[in-house]
Amino acid sequence: MEAWFDPNRYAWIPGTAFGCIAVALGALAAWLVPRGRAKKFIVRSWIALCLVALIFLVAGITAFGVRQPWGVWYGLLLPGIVGTAVMGGNLMVILRKYHEAEKRRTMNGSV
Repeated sequence: MEAWFDPNRYAWIPGTAFGCIAVALGALAAWLVPRGRAKKFIVRSWIALCLVALIFLVAGITAFGVRQPWGVWYGLLLPGIVGTAVMGGNLMVILRKYHEAEKRRTMNGSV
């Protein structure tokens, strides 16, 4: 079977791109979530990255199953596993922090 892409040239791209986007979104979330700002943007973007990670996970498992070269399945599976665990695991934390910020805002009377 022919490789889906050249693993020597392109295997680093999925993980690097996903990681850079996730770090940028994580930094935005760390800044905005405690303040209770941009909830729709942060939550929707977070869920979108979770879905992208799941797509990488499924693609990596599929690549492994159809016996793609190591660089192909590993290049897809690594961001899939890490992204699903990190993004999925922190979604509830983000939602809880938004809830706490909303609670603080209503207790201070500045609705």
